[in-house]
Amino acid sequence: MRRSFATCIGACLLLLLSGVASAEQKAISFTADVSKTVELDYLLNVPDGYEADDTRRWPLVLFLHGAGERGDDVWKVALHGPPKLIAAGKDIPAIVVSPQCPAGQWWDHHLEALSLLLDQIEADYRVDADRIYVTGLSMGGFGTWALASREPDRFAAAIPICGGANMIASISLGKLPIWAFHGEADSVVPLEETTRVVEAIQRRGGKSIKLTTYPGVNHDSWTQTYDNEEVWEWLFSKQRSND
Repeated sequence: MRRSFATCIGACLLLLLSGVASAEQKAISFTADVSKTVELDYLLNVPDGYEADDTRRWPLVLFLHGAGERGDDVWKVALHGPPKLIAAGKDIPAIVVSPQCPAGQWWDHHLEALSLLLDQIEADYRVDADRIYVTGLSMGGFGTWALASREPDRFAAAIPICGGANMIASISLGKLPIWAFHGEADSVVPLEETTRVVEAIQRRGGKSIKLTTYPGVNHDSWTQTYDNEEVWEWLFSKQRSND
């Protein structure tokens, strides 16, 4: 009986060891072709004087709207931000591109499409490649952080308003000039969403970032930001570093 039991145990161990020996990892390559079509509706405004000099290149401002302007009516994008100012008669001395995010989606679903849109605008218009800027509010503030961290070398500066980002985003944003804004009483996107990424960038040695907070201001921290001429002067003073 004991011999039979020992024989059984030995056979099991042999099977186990043989299974381990045959479970070797292999290095295998996977290749597949992936094709997709991206589409974004957008508002476009060229500045006064664009047609007067066909040799002059202009700054480009990409504006990302908030969640309330999503959908299939692109004119909703003009409810806030730079396109609202343009509709009211303000001349922004830049090519301003304001895409619309589809209903129920988020800007981080469309980072590749935004990049391709910028490529197309650069191909079709006289864009100063060293003066491309991105800004956005709320959901677009999150999108601004995300796109800037995805392509930090493309932009000369970024203005995220009442948004936020994960800590991974802070890794690539140490050199990009960023001026962030947030209302201290924001009940939709807490102020901490901005302060934690700003502090993370600063901990990594980032010296080109600053934060302005508005005491007592709830979610709409964008109106006074975009109405502030000092903000526009700061933005257009920035050029992409070629370091």
